[in-house]
Amino acid sequence: MKRYAFDWVDAFTDRAFGGNGCAVVHDGAALDAATCKAFVRETSLVECTFTGPSDVADVRVRYFLATGEIPFAGHPTIATVSALLARGFARGDRLTLETGAGVVPITIEGDLIEMTQAAPQFGIMPGRAVVAGAAGLPVDAILGEPQVVSTGLPFCIAVLRDHDALRAARLDPEAMASFKAACGVAVDDVLEPFLVTLQGATERGDTFSRLLLPPPMPPEDPFTGSATGAMAAYLWANGLMDHAGFTAEQGHWMGRPGLARVTRVGTPDAMSGVKVAGRGYVLMQGDVILPASAEV
Repeated sequence: MKRYAFDWVDAFTDRAFGGNGCAVVHDGAALDAATCKAFVRETSLVECTFTGPSDVADVRVRYFLATGEIPFAGHPTIATVSALLARGFARGDRLTLETGAGVVPITIEGDLIEMTQAAPQFGIMPGRAVVAGAAGLPVDAILGEPQVVSTGLPFCIAVLRDHDALRAARLDPEAMASFKAACGVAVDDVLEPFLVTLQGATERGDTFSRLLLPPPMPPEDPFTGSATGAMAAYLWANGLMDHAGFTAEQGHWMGRPGLARVTRVGTPDAMSGVKVAGRGYVLMQGDVILPASAEV
């Protein structure tokens, strides 16, 4: 057994109980996967991070769901940097993170943390009918052709016609196998539809989105930073967003409003990255005592 310092941070918000929570376990990157997954299940959060030393960046970060490790995630990145700053483990206005998706540059402007996600990779277009079936919507609720896009973690981006369609969406777990097959990934791979409308939840927002999740994860993610980057790339590439920078909102209908500033790097037809910025609120600090391994 070993004692680790940890911080519980609400990301993409500047207040308690907003945005999306993430528990950051400091110096926990060497823990085995079974322990990390068990810790995520114990918190009932979607994702947690585990930090450690790096030979190629300032800090190494491992990202875990309850079901396994993923290469990158957006709101846990904001949460991790917030936690490092709060404990004095990071200083200055620049930082680099070693992740499974490569080295992620971080810029800090006051209390605003900006990550530069990877250049977008545009993948399969599974068809509106497949995505509509997975989201429990009629086909005509989707505008244009959904597409798998990744700026570090893949999502299937689908633009919905209005807030009514967004509110009506319900993930159909039984349709997920067909959805993933149409998206070209294995049934155990992490990939969900990210549903977006071209209208903010409030006057501050330019977009409003939802990410519905299958069991055993919580049914919905309050704010998804990696999907926000992929969504922004899709909008720019398809001529649906005129501005090189805009405000993305998510989580308001869950009572956990979140907000991100999104900025394009490059031109719409030659993006070299996507910058996603948000704030973090450190809600809890303490210690966690974890075994070297866990039977789960």
